[in-house]
Amino acid sequence: MEFEALLIDDAPVDDDLQDTGNVGPELAHLAGVYRRSPRALVWHRPSPDWRLLVLLPPLASRLSLMANPIFAQLTRAWGLHVRFVGVDRDGLAYDFRNLLADHTLRLLVELLDAELADDRPVLDALFASMAGEMLTLLELRRQGWGRHLDVEHRLEPGLPATLFARESRYPDFLAMLRAALRDEVIDATLYGRALRSIDARELRAEQRIAALLAGALDAQALERLRHTGAGLHLGCYNWLLLGGRHAAGRAHVLGRLPWLAAFLAETLVPSDAAALTPEAPADPEDHGASKSTDAAAQPIDAAVAHRVRPQRQRPTDAPGPRGDTLDLRALAARSATAHSLHWAGVLRRAIDAGQDRAVIEALAQRFAVSDNLIRRLWREAPAALGQPPTWHLRQVLRQLELLTPRDWPRSETQWRELLARCVPTEAH
Repeated sequence: MEFEALLIDDAPVDDDLQDTGNVGPELAHLAGVYRRSPRALVWHRPSPDWRLLVLLPPLASRLSLMANPIFAQLTRAWGLHVRFVGVDRDGLAYDFRNLLADHTLRLLVELLDAELADDRPVLDALFASMAGEMLTLLELRRQGWGRHLDVEHRLEPGLPATLFARESRYPDFLAMLRAALRDEVIDATLYGRALRSIDARELRAEQRIAALLAGALDAQALERLRHTGAGLHLGCYNWLLLGGRHAAGRAHVLGRLPWLAAFLAETLVPSDAAALTPEAPADPEDHGASKSTDAAAQPIDAAVAHRVRPQRQRPTDAPGPRGDTLDLRALAARSATAHSLHWAGVLRRAIDAGQDRAVIEALAQRFAVSDNLIRRLWREAPAALGQPPTWHLRQVLRQLELLTPRDWPRSETQWRELLARCVPTEAH
């Protein structure tokens, strides 16, 4: 299989930061780790089922320590920031980070530690073995693929819910830079050069990774998504691609309501995903799966029937999850209540039937606001509203309903103030 490790570009500041005589051995070492750490591990066409597998590891300077079994908990904490994205043969985008078992994380740590130590002779074979480990895991979990469709991430760097979480990527290096400036080991000029270099190089690397992923996605669905104004939201992309002959109607609604991008993806993609695995096995792996009794879980149209994969019984010795998880965001958004599930089903049917009026009514009922409020947002589609997360939408819409037409936000500043007022006090 074709494997590629994507690194950041070289820059003149690297020589200064890795000069032990000028910056000291610890900062020089961390600067070298920062420079040589891969931003993405990419497997092109790893198997007939997958167009692309991309693993985005966080940066760390103590990989050799983490590889010690005594520090397994440290490895798990580090693994929470790993991103594992897959694009299957049909172009659907998946977020498989929850399937990275302890053994896979340990193998990743060992491989990255070997790469940073320049142990090159067997490195390609080691990374190939890791791809085999991930493919084996995915094959064993074949029946659960649909539950891992990406509904959250965006391909644009620097936006909320982006696939590229910079805050987890180089904490040790930044902390040592600040300490070196505070202790006058380096001056403000070198510190400023280093920060500007970090921003510029990370952005270029993120753009390359985003372009690589976009190149593996379905071109028609991606083009539809770009015309909606919702941006490169992978959840919305999956929603359009799963729509089949309803994709144009879904794109129309998303174009009218781009501020609902996260809600539409998180609410409606799972009901389409249920059709990808219509016969979920009754074993411990599925205890945490969300099940809807609503008509939204009915099989989707024939245009996407070919995406239903053959069902296989999961082997009894297949690795299972580390216990059921509690989705706090879903609880905060109240998306699992009977009321929400019912109106999500009504909304999905209205969208796919092309009934704009029914879409507005279903949204009004779902969020317990008036039809006129949704109708005004449908008509005006205020860009300054942005794309609030699902848990935030209810408070935003109810606050808007309390406003008179004269008090309606008219500038980006006023919209920001409104959004800030709608964040619960507990979340500050």
